[in-house]
Amino acid sequence: MRPSDGAPSEEEVGRSSPVYGRSGPYADSDLTGIPRFPQPSGDEVYDLICVGFGPASLAIAIAIYEMLPEARPKVLFLERQQQFVWHAGMLLPGSKMQISFIKDLATLRDPRSEFTFLNYLKENNRLLDFINLGTFLPLREEYNDYMQWCASKFNDVVSYGETVTLVEPVKDSAGKASSFVVHSRAGGIEERRLAKHVVVAVGGRPVLPKPLPEYHPRVVHSSQYSSRVPQALSNLNAPYRIAVIGAGQSAAEVFSDVSSRYHNATTTLFIRGDALKPSDDSPFVNEIFNPSATDKFFQTSPEERHQQLVENRATNYSVVRLELIERIYHDIYVQRLRDPSGASWKLNIRNHSEVTAFESSDKNVTLRMTHHENGVKTVEEHEFDLVIVATGYARDMHQELLAPTRELLSDPAGERFPVGRDYRVQFGDGKVSTDAGIYLQGCNEMTHGLSDTLLSVLAVRAGEVVDSIFINKHISNGHHNGQSNGHATKLSAGSKNAGPHSNGNGHIAVNSNGYH
Repeated sequence: MRPSDGAPSEEEVGRSSPVYGRSGPYADSDLTGIPRFPQPSGDEVYDLICVGFGPASLAIAIAIYEMLPEARPKVLFLERQQQFVWHAGMLLPGSKMQISFIKDLATLRDPRSEFTFLNYLKENNRLLDFINLGTFLPLREEYNDYMQWCASKFNDVVSYGETVTLVEPVKDSAGKASSFVVHSRAGGIEERRLAKHVVVAVGGRPVLPKPLPEYHPRVVHSSQYSSRVPQALSNLNAPYRIAVIGAGQSAAEVFSDVSSRYHNATTTLFIRGDALKPSDDSPFVNEIFNPSATDKFFQTSPEERHQQLVENRATNYSVVRLELIERIYHDIYVQRLRDPSGASWKLNIRNHSEVTAFESSDKNVTLRMTHHENGVKTVEEHEFDLVIVATGYARDMHQELLAPTRELLSDPAGERFPVGRDYRVQFGDGKVSTDAGIYLQGCNEMTHGLSDTLLSVLAVRAGEVVDSIFINKHISNGHHNGQSNGHATKLSAGSKNAGPHSNGNGHIAVNSNGYH
């Protein structure tokens, strides 16, 4: 489970048991004022389990804390990373946010929240210093620290180092799914917990061009840039040959950063289009990221949605901040000034290029690049010491996790899990109890617009999800108090009572000592 935007590696977590919080720079931080969420109890069903504890789930934690001060529902967040970290692979020196700090985890929902970016600055004695910077765009490093500060407030309800593997329904005597079993693994130990509601916010899966292997020591996705590149290229003075593939912000940042780290390296950026293109963040265009725009987008027809996504791609896909484009162009211009022949250039951009084949040896890798221009196709082969890929993410990791729930859909063979405006999965009529449900976060661009995978709407969206689960609908005991009256205890992998079982009348029941 990643933080929303920089998917971590899939390797097994080397732990013997999950750890609740207490890691990172704010390990000893605590909430003040209102009492904490109640500790998980062995004899209760969780009201909500969130799969993943990135920015989306963190915003939900904040919204629950502030919107339900009296109810204090039973909630748990499961995160496969060892601590909260956002964009770990792309926390590059000097890199800045691309949205205003006002679009933080709380302000647009409640400007008086104690979880605003401004309050974070005040609590860390940097408010006036930040004001003196005269900017709305904090360093990415600082924004990550802000979110870690927020995350530390919920240490007692986050289990780090725990990977969720499956979510399956549990049916009542009427055949309806009345709750869900969340299967997880921590260091080889299997866990199963029962919840009335499940939010799936697992972020994106790194995507590589088809010819490239998913795992190779000389192929690095940008999400792992900061951790893997220094290991692969350990000599800062070596004349490495480096390829960067992609045309978006991450590709441009990597291309620029590599040249500053490895002065003797030759780096080539391969892009499909004509040139690096600037992102459109003009005021009128930016209105598509307003929370109200989500309502309008959701209400339009699928055809209109598709057209809007195509028209507004320049706000988010395969585009680069103009400031960075100008910096890269300046560096290439200086090369041209000093060496008109291009023989000694360390930075190169090859447009109209697509990788079509990959070969590797003990010493390097070879890319076969197909170049299209003016109707002419040429094929070239280039040897590199490292290939860095910045070609984005696929938002489909929920599909496998929720596979057992597909039987509840009206169209189990459908391509997507249909969701309502409140992000609740729309299962078939009568298939799921009204006091239970599954919610999807960060994978609904086709129905909720371009902002769905971004930070812009997190504060408001979290409030909508909390409202849908706890306030404007009845939950398990029929009251709007966010409390569950179910019973559950922890289930070990070796227990003979592990898992849902048939109680003799054809539906699935749960042992009272089976879940936690």
